[in-house]
Order: sequence, then structure tokens, then C-alpha cells
Amino acid sequence: MTAEEVLNDAKPPEDHSSDLIPGSTLEKTPTQHNHDAPPKKKNLPQIIAHRGYKALYPENSMLAIEEAIKAGAHAIETDVHESKDGVVVLSHDPTLKRCFSLPAKISSCTWPYLSTLLTTSPPHVPLARLSDLLSYLSATPSLSHIWILLDIKTDDDPSLTLVPAIARTIASHPPPPDASWTWQDRIVLGGWNENYLTSLGKELQGFKRAYIGFSLLYANRFVDDEKWPGVGFNLLQQSLVGPVGRGFLERVREGGKTERKVWVWTVNEEGWMRWCVGKGVDGGVTDDVGLLREVLDEEQHCGGGKGKKKVTVGMYIKAAMVQILTVVLAVVIWGRLRKVGRVVEGEVKKKHEEKADTREQC
Repeated sequence: MTAEEVLNDAKPPEDHSSDLIPGSTLEKTPTQHNHDAPPKKKNLPQIIAHRGYKALYPENSMLAIEEAIKAGAHAIETDVHESKDGVVVLSHDPTLKRCFSLPAKISSCTWPYLSTLLTTSPPHVPLARLSDLLSYLSATPSLSHIWILLDIKTDDDPSLTLVPAIARTIASHPPPPDASWTWQDRIVLGGWNENYLTSLGKELQGFKRAYIGFSLLYANRFVDDEKWPGVGFNLLQQSLVGPVGRGFLERVREGGKTERKVWVWTVNEEGWMRWCVGKGVDGGVTDDVGLLREVLDEEQHCGGGKGKKKVTVGMYIKAAMVQILTVVLAVVIWGRLRKVGRVVEGEVKKKHEEKADTREQC
């Protein structure tokens, strides 16, 4: 079990609530993308749909993504893995066991086979590809404000085949000729350590990057304008609770030459949603898009007044316990945090050739 699996289920932001169509959770299309638009009225976090609208629909499916956008999401957080024949698919797990009741690894299956699968959870929808998501967003002008946070998993070596496959997929879906945006505007690449972020920077130049993780000790290395300009953060929310987290946020906001975003995961309780507003994080990654939309609407129009659910003492105690766990876990897996995804000289070319042979055989 990876560190992410153990924990994932365990400068002020921009506000875009004034872009809402009155009486609706849908947004008007702004002239700029949400993560770059200037603040308006009260500063609020953005709604980042965790694997789509995961609370109600099969995760990482196109149905979950479409419904999340309808419910008011500003962005889609989704996970990617690579099939045996080089197709980038949307899946949190490296295997098909949890979502499709099959024991096989995605990396051992070709897309013609994967395309026949339906999710175990109703309404039993197909496995989605990154290309499906890009096609959907680029073909729908009214969705030009939606952006994507890609979670590149450590199950796949970054420079060997996965990141180049992501680059090929993006390149094969250019924006419409009359589009006022580029994919560099709309895609943020998330990596779990410096090896992945380095690979992403080399293979997909001009794209924004973000460190995904739970360790502030490790995250601190990316607050370095010389080596990691503009790298943002997608962090376990509980790691930012308390004085250490507050100090980290202040350090990021003090900044230097480049602006950095701070998003937090996974925000599913109303109290923690209001905490996001109070702390001024740039966005909350949530399973429950509808609930976060309601909370932000209340904060925008009514404020976090009396009677609203807020963080309790018990929730703070739980957060402290999670922080202790993350420190212990970071110490235990420090070597993996540093080494996973590291590529030996010459290995990249060899693996590319092997992958090309596999595609030809399939």
C-alpha cells in the first residue's frame, strides 16, 4: 500500500462566485480561466472535483466529470495510468480490482480490452481515457473556464513512458482554431516527488506543476524560486492545520518571484470546507461538489455566521493525530519519497523502444 493510499482515504486565492448564473450552480464562461482570474468580492476557494463527482457517480468516469461540472466545479482532479499499448486512462488505482472487479493491472491490458469494461458501481459506465476528457472540454466552448489537475501516480515510471504518453495525448488534441486558450492554461501537472516534477517539467514545458503530498517537510523544498519556480501545492488538508501549517502557508504567500497556489485534499466535511475559506487556500479537492458549492454560496452571501457547522475540537484532535502519522510515515518512506521515479541514464531510450515494440505487436 502506498503512502497516498494510506492517507487519501484517512497570497490569497481568487474568487469566482460572482461568475455564477443567478439561481444556478453553473458558471458563465469568463474571459480568463478560473485559476488565473482576478479576485472578486469575497475571496473563496475553488471547487476541485475529486475524481469527478465521486460522492454520487463512479469515480474518474466521464459521467462523474460531467456531473461535477454541472454541480458547479471549477476544476477536475483526476488520476492517470498507462495501458500496455500506451493509452493514458483515468484511474486512481493501478489495478482494475476495486472499480471493475478484475484483478489485472492496467499496465498489462491493451485499450481494446479496457474499452469493453464497465464499472462495478451503477450506472455501470465505461473506463475513460485522458483523450475523452480533453475532447469533451475542447469541444464545448461553454466549458472553456474548466481546468484539470492531473495526478500522475508513482506506480508508473515518469520519464520512461507515462509522461511522454501524456504529452502525446495532449498534442493530439489541439485547441479549436478559434480558441482563446491553450492546454498550458488549463492543465496543472501534479507529481508526488521531485523526480516526477522534474520529468514533467522536461517533457511538458510551459505547463504548471504542483507537488502532491502530505509531508510539509518534503514540500518545503519546492518553495524555491530558483529551482522550482511557480510550483504549486496540493496537500493533505490536515497537514496544514495548526501553527506548522500556518507557517507554511505564510511562507508560500510571502513568496518570491513567482505566484504559487495551495490546494488541499480531500475536503468532504462542512467544517473543513469553512476552514478552507478562513485560511484562504486556493481550492478544495472534494468528493461532494454539491455540498462545497452550498457552503461557498453561504459564505459568499451570508458569511460563516452563527449556527454554521465549523471545525470542532474533536476534528482538531483528529487532525493532530493525522499529522503525527504523516511525520512517522514520511520518516519511514523518506527513501522512497526521494528515489521513486528516478531514471538511470540510458534506461529511458531502452524503455521507449520496448514500449514501441509492444504497441506494434498489439
